[in-house]
Amino acid sequence: MPPFPDLQTIAAGGKRGLSRALALVETHEGTAELATLLDAALAQTRAHTSGLTGPPGVGKSTLTNALLRDWRARKETVGVIAVDPSSRRTGGALLGDRARMATDPEDQGVFVRSMAARDRLGGLSDQTVAASVLFRAFYDRVLIESVGIGQSEADISFAVDTVILCVQPGSGDSLQFMKAGVMELPDIVVVTKADMGDVAQRARNEVEGALTLFERDDDWRVPVILASATHGAGGMVELHKALADHRAWAERTGALKARRAIQQRAWVDESIRARFGTEGFFRAKAMTAEGGPFTRELTLARELSRRLEG
Repeated sequence: MPPFPDLQTIAAGGKRGLSRALALVETHEGTAELATLLDAALAQTRAHTSGLTGPPGVGKSTLTNALLRDWRARKETVGVIAVDPSSRRTGGALLGDRARMATDPEDQGVFVRSMAARDRLGGLSDQTVAASVLFRAFYDRVLIESVGIGQSEADISFAVDTVILCVQPGSGDSLQFMKAGVMELPDIVVVTKADMGDVAQRARNEVEGALTLFERDDDWRVPVILASATHGAGGMVELHKALADHRAWAERTGALKARRAIQQRAWVDESIRARFGTEGFFRAKAMTAEGGPFTRELTLARELSRRLEG
């Protein structure tokens, strides 16, 4: 059996090396080797991670393409995780976002991975967090496109540094989002298909009004941007500025460090709850474990299994 790769070996293998590492995420879940690798990758985070969410059909993939194109034009390396609805028959990704993204297979500076949501309600795949942690160690930018968002779908906020919510003009999205409390999630809102004119402007006004109804626990003011990714540069300059502004604000105020710490605790909690239920989750809260989040989760899971079997 070949030795488990370290970060240097993965990096030396390029896209093929990263593909093999992502395969290990799926086949070696619950092993000390994988936990060690993921914790090492997390410690070497270099990327800023953005998350695109919004209803199906709002234009997330089109916006992903536009962002990807712009970042590569700036010579920034990019890792994209596109989470698709699952096939009921095979459990695999149903739409295959990679087929809709215009990327050069020979370009070593971009890697696009489709992942099936399976039975997760939160808009992400079970392996999304682990894959994104690997991507963060190797790329300048990481972009996660979720399967969609609804009343119970807020997982994206536990996986990224900046949440971008997409809203479609004339769809009534802003009203539905107010009902669901989704307006508490985004750091940036993009009203897509801005070429629809007055309808798009009305949607922007509705979103700005909806945002005033929710009080954030920080002083970041959520920008609402009109964008048309398929019609020239409409809105993309503003979106890139908003991303840069949010990143600078988060780093300056310490919000980025705090968010990442909260996310790492949430990864451990969610994994324990999913495997051992509410009772196991509360038992784990009374236990201690050292190391990074993946090692801590593994330690807690093994101890809980031992106690339950005993």
